[in-house]
Amino acid sequence: MKYQLFTYADNNGAAGTGIAVNQQLFDLAGAATGSPVAGKSVMNLLDNWDSAHAQLLPVADALAASSGEHMSHRLAADAITFLPPVSHPGVIYCAGANYRDHVEAMSRAMNHKLVLDPKAEGIPPWHFLKAGKGSLAGHREVVSFPGHSNMLDWEAELAVVIGRRASKVSVDDALQYVAGYSCSNDLSARDNLKRDKIDVSSPFRFDWIGHKCFNGSCPIGPFLTPAAFVESPEDLDIKLWLNGELKQDSNTRNHLYGVADQISYLSHRVDLHPGDIILTGTPAGVGAESGTFLKRGDVMKVWIAGLGELETTVA
Repeated sequence: MKYQLFTYADNNGAAGTGIAVNQQLFDLAGAATGSPVAGKSVMNLLDNWDSAHAQLLPVADALAASSGEHMSHRLAADAITFLPPVSHPGVIYCAGANYRDHVEAMSRAMNHKLVLDPKAEGIPPWHFLKAGKGSLAGHREVVSFPGHSNMLDWEAELAVVIGRRASKVSVDDALQYVAGYSCSNDLSARDNLKRDKIDVSSPFRFDWIGHKCFNGSCPIGPFLTPAAFVESPEDLDIKLWLNGELKQDSNTRNHLYGVADQISYLSHRVDLHPGDIILTGTPAGVGAESGTFLKRGDVMKVWIAGLGELETTVA
């Protein structure tokens, strides 16, 4: 039985672990009483993911078969406060320029000659980093508009959560190291990428921290969907709405470098660990393509087939 995990704040503000089965939400500690997974955080589960997944399957089966017996552990989706499903990620790696449609659109918008098939030309994928816990935001969280930006942009992305230590893994084996997937939004301060007062030839001209790292710059969730329930991460519809208007509408098959490519590439440079997150790039339809940016009060919704819908408000 398919299940999804999430993290939420209980009535006292403490983080609790939840499990979703058949669109019903349950507190894992109560629903899994007697199981080794009861009382464990998502991060705890990721530390020994293969074993945890095997132990979670019978819990999900029991909930699907007799959810009425667990009514006291039911959670109301519209009443709980969702937290990021992975609360203390090790590293957040983010792929740049990794959707064919996005590269084409940005090439037109910025009058740049960008490579539309870098893999064929032997160009490796490239990534930047987001700050860990400080950049995370949960589902329905209100993110403060960063004071250093007037050009805040949205980027719907498939998030990959690592579940096993990966060191120099092959592309063919790479997906075995994935615990699960989630929805994410790589919020970007476009006017902070280049420092205007720095000479264009200076190596200090680009500011990736200012561009990508600020409080709430990485909304993620609501759920962590185990990889076992995702047939392929390379064929998932992905969409983003801004105030109800569809802005991004694509599919992960437009990845220039697939999830396996990225895991293999990164793992040959640094070991990946359980709880590490990879944001795999964004499709066409971001604000920078049209010169339209976020303003206070805007609401974004990121939806990925089979994974759920992530809502973020900017205030």
